[in-house]
Amino acid sequence: MSGRSWLSATSAQRAELAELARSEVRGEADRARAVLLTLAGWTSGEVAEAFGVTADSVRHWRQWFSEGGVAALRSTLAPGPSPAKGEQALAVASALLREPVENRTNWTLPRLRAEIERQTGLSISKSRLSILLREKGGFAGAAPDTR
Repeated sequence: MSGRSWLSATSAQRAELAELARSEVRGEADRARAVLLTLAGWTSGEVAEAFGVTADSVRHWRQWFSEGGVAALRSTLAPGPSPAKGEQALAVASALLREPVENRTNWTLPRLRAEIERQTGLSISKSRLSILLREKGGFAGAAPDTR
């Protein structure tokens, strides 16, 4: 399937694509540029080579545009649970881990999970709690890891 694309766009869509092509979010900017290049006559292979992606990716982007317009090229948040549960778990863990070392329990992930569930009624997995503590823990005043 190596030929010129049948894709077309109105002048308003071309203006939106040009604006999106200047986005700070690289993925959506690349998708908009790829559609603009397609409209200029580039093939999937040529666009793919220019962006370092597969020709199938370019064809997907074209399909998204043809079915949903410029909005379909914009980045969206991945579906998933709300961060509220993790924020509540971190709030409890933060309070527990900020206690003076000489007075606090030796907190392990299972003990933290149990205490979070006791205080909030929320259940959180060890792996999720570990990820939250690593990514967002940053407890001010906590002793640095000296290992």
